[in-house]
Amino acid sequence: MTSIADRVASPPVAGAKDVAAHEKVAAPAVAASAISLPAVGERELRLDLFRGLALWLIFIDHLPPNLLTWFTIRNYGFSDATEIFIFISGYTAAFVYGRAMLESGFVVATARILRRAWQIYVAHVFLFTIFLAEISYVATSFENPLYSEEMGIMDFLKQPDVTIVQALLLRFRPVNMDVLPLYIVLMLSLPLILLSMRWKPDVTLGLSVLLYAVTWEFDLYLSAYPNGFWAFNPLAWQLLFVFGAWCALGGAKRMSRILSSPVTLWVSFAYLFAAFCVTLTWYLPQLSRLMPRVVEQWMYPIDKTDLDVLRFAHFLALAAITVRFLPREWSGLKSPWLKPLILCGQHSLEIFCLGVFLAFAGHFVLAEVSGGAALHAMISLSGILIMWGVAWVISWYKHVADKGGPRKGARSNADLAGGG
Repeated sequence: MTSIADRVASPPVAGAKDVAAHEKVAAPAVAASAISLPAVGERELRLDLFRGLALWLIFIDHLPPNLLTWFTIRNYGFSDATEIFIFISGYTAAFVYGRAMLESGFVVATARILRRAWQIYVAHVFLFTIFLAEISYVATSFENPLYSEEMGIMDFLKQPDVTIVQALLLRFRPVNMDVLPLYIVLMLSLPLILLSMRWKPDVTLGLSVLLYAVTWEFDLYLSAYPNGFWAFNPLAWQLLFVFGAWCALGGAKRMSRILSSPVTLWVSFAYLFAAFCVTLTWYLPQLSRLMPRVVEQWMYPIDKTDLDVLRFAHFLALAAITVRFLPREWSGLKSPWLKPLILCGQHSLEIFCLGVFLAFAGHFVLAEVSGGAALHAMISLSGILIMWGVAWVISWYKHVADKGGPRKGARSNADLAGGG
């Protein structure tokens, strides 16, 4: 699979013309469509790498502040790992199911998308059950009701029957369990997104921007139980998901000239530096007086719930620099040092659920044991090692299963949305 980074930083892949010619004969519907899909090839390791990185960063950010927290990107700019995760999810889902829609039709592709959405929903319900049991056990055993209050399950303990129903409707979620409901809603909207992109990709992206603007203008949101709203508003975050899908279906190719421009590069660096300077004022209050009051009034609050435009722009700047300097053929992708990240990215659903469970376990240990910075670092690193170990076991099991089944060989990009 090729992306904009390949066209900016490297020559065309050998044999791509032969693959494209074969696809043109085998699937004329693909050539006739308004969207363009990359050729079938080996798995895109860059997507796995950054999705695995996002999972590690989310885990660390869910722990109480510690030494490793200062290595997460949210301390140096406006966006964080959530933007990375949602963008890559939109990219990979569109690549896999967009090809299925062009080759097998709307109905078959929709059925496969709904099946994946159901898998994520089941994982969310399972995680919710385990998470509640974990918190309730700890709160009861150590006679500390603050755990229940801090993790947001007090309403469940008061009205378990009503709360469970609301949880099944995705309206009740404990702390740190907001990403999967967002992902479920976005996946349910994917058939319409792909159908619209098959017609007019740029118009689809424009409609997504319009919905984003309307959400901000009229303060649209989805309500949560018992009160409040979703921590990640799907009406706003859909923009990042749709943008990822648009890039996967030919948008990145059309932006190649813009991304290869030195102007884009220096604007991105300038914006990242400005965002870094702003974040310094959050940790060094004495620097805040250097920021003009007019700028502060315009900028704050930088809303995560509705995907503030400053957060979206920060992610775009990071992405523009990344695709400029990280080609597909980068030898580092084969390095054993990056293998743990890539393995976690290849099994993102399982590792995300595990990360939520480990985050509370780490939170509990840090609250009950006074160990200082050394204990904080040990728990963070232990959690990462456990995530890596579980990802390795899953990969090993699937490799063994593939050897014994009808389909052998390495997993390709077509497994990205279905397997992770």
